[in-house]
Formats: sequence, structure tokens, C-alpha cells
Amino acid sequence: MEPKSEDDYSNIRVRLLVANDNYYKQNKGSSEETRLEDPQLQHEFVSGPTSFSRTCFNGLNALSGVGILSVPSALASGGWLSLIFLFIIAISTYYTSLLIQRCMDIDPTITSYPDIGKRAFGKCGRMLVSATIGVVASIVLLGSIFWAAMFDGLGFQANGTQFINWKGMPTAVSLYAFCYCAHPVFPTLYTSMINPKKFSKVMLVCFLLCTISYASMAIVGYLMFGPTVLSQITLNLPTNKISSKVAIYTTLVNPIAKYGLMIKPLVISFENQLPVNSNKRVFSILIRTALVISTIIVALAIPFFGYLMSLVGAFLSITASIILPCLCFLRISGIYRTLGFELVVIVGIVIMGIAIMIVGTYTSVVEIIGHL
Repeated sequence: MEPKSEDDYSNIRVRLLVANDNYYKQNKGSSEETRLEDPQLQHEFVSGPTSFSRTCFNGLNALSGVGILSVPSALASGGWLSLIFLFIIAISTYYTSLLIQRCMDIDPTITSYPDIGKRAFGKCGRMLVSATIGVVASIVLLGSIFWAAMFDGLGFQANGTQFINWKGMPTAVSLYAFCYCAHPVFPTLYTSMINPKKFSKVMLVCFLLCTISYASMAIVGYLMFGPTVLSQITLNLPTNKISSKVAIYTTLVNPIAKYGLMIKPLVISFENQLPVNSNKRVFSILIRTALVISTIIVALAIPFFGYLMSLVGAFLSITASIILPCLCFLRISGIYRTLGFELVVIVGIVIMGIAIMIVGTYTSVVEIIGHL
């Protein structure tokens, strides 16, 4: 086995909740391993310390993000019929999360999402995957919106709502896609489980609960404000109500808590390009500072939350959550050599993803340019 290069350690590290804080001390040096039962995948897989329920919580935390703020606007853009695409994307991304698991089953050396790209397409694949890379906050936010509707006098009204709006459909679908971009974290969840064979059940629970949360927020927000709903539903809330303040302040928790995780792949990518004899600590501080400043500049220069999230959803989320997992699995598993039902399904998902990416990206860019 060839020695690993420095690039092989450029993985996303996520701190997870574990069942026992003393696990690593108690099991240090232990050689106990869990063998997968699938007869087609005979290799050793080392289990982790995280239980089923804790992994579900970590998965929900990865999937629950600021996208919940924009789903009412997405529903207003596409109309009631666009909810079908929310469920289609949810099912597709759930299936691609299982493809990630199967890729890791085939090759036990895969421990991160970039590793899957490297295993499938070499170093270029690893670079591509690396570049595309809040449970409590979501619950509190959803509860606050319900409270504002029921007890703060905002109420529900269906006046002005549309059944279908084809012009706004690309924006709606792109915003829905933004809600399901957590796939880079899934390999970490998988390798951390005590019983990795239950990973598919974890994904089912996570995607089901998050989809219910997103759909509920979309429906409630659209019924409350109709076509006047803004890109962030919190902008529609009256600032003098307690429930509104809770919802607004809660929205600050999730992006602040996840900011470090989201920029970590970029930091690692830049740090790997540094010379071996350079002062990495100084350069690391400079890189992180530059990324924070650039983030602020982008936020101030393009203050269009909805259109920017739509662009990210169409271009990056669709690529990382739908297209790349399918292509990597086809390459690693080799099932593309034989025509079968699963191959047809995967190819269909890829075609759908490419169509959404092209149309959604074009629409988002046009909207952003038009509002500059």
C-alpha cells in the first residue's frame, strides 16, 4: 500500500455527538471491527462511537439550515404545484445519500466526500467534489412562525396565491434544492456509527423530518403572506411582537454556528497549496481572514438573499447532492456497463439534475443582474 500524501488528509472534520465521551480512551488501541454482512462487499469496516439516535440528530442538524427561511418565497414563486418538486428533490437526494453509503462500502479507504470523487475520477474528481461542498433553530423558528400566525393577529389568507407559476418555477426548484445540500457531511456520519448497517434508516428519518419541516414552513408562510412573502419570511414579520423577535434572533444561530464548517473545505484547499517550508500558521490566519472579509463583501454587494440562494441551490447544491453522487457511484460500482433498472433511474436523476442546474443557474444570474 502506497503511503498517503498530504492531500489524502484534506478531509472535512465535523465534531459529532457521541454516546460516550470516554469512548476513545477506553478503546484506544482496540482492534475490534465490524464486518459488513453484504456478501458482495467483503471488507473490514471499523465502526464508530455514535448511536442511531445521535446520528439522526447530527443528520438533522446537517440538513436543517437557512434554507427554511426561503421555502415560503419558493412556494410563492412557483405556486402550489411546485411543492411536488420539493418532494421529488427530497426523494432524489435521499437516494443519492444511499449511493454515497454504497460507494464507501465498495472501498473501505473512503472516509470523506472528496475521497469518493478521488476514487471515481482521480485527483480531478477530488478537487471537483471539494469545491462543491440547525435542528433546534429550525424547530424554534417554525414554532415562532406558527405562533405569530395563530396568536399575534397575522392569521392565514389564501388570497392572491397561485396554483402554478411557470415563470417562477426555476427559482422555486433551485431554492428547494438549496435545502438538501448536506451530502459532504454524510460520510462522516456513516463512519461514526456504532452500527453502520442502520445508516439507510438514519437517512430516511432525517430526510422525512426535514421535508415535513420545510413543507410546513412553505405552506404556513405562503398562507400567511401570499404573493407578498419576501425572500426571507422573517422580513415579513412585525418587529414589535415577541414571537417575531424569537424567530429573527433564532435565524442568526444557524449560519453563525455553521460558518466555520462551510468554509473549512476552502481553507483546506488553499492550505494544501502552500509550500512545505512556509509558516502555515500565519498563512492560515491570513486565509481565514480573507475568506471572512470576502464573505462580507459578497453579502453587501449582492443583497438579494432569495436570488443568491437560488443560484447556490441550482449550481452547487444540485451538483453536490444529485449529480456527483450518481456519477461517482456509476464509476466506482461499474454498473454503467450493464443496462438495468437502477442504471435507468440513476441516469434519469442525473438528467433531471443537469436540467435544473442549467435552467436554475441561468434564471438566477439573470435575476441578480437585473437587480444590480
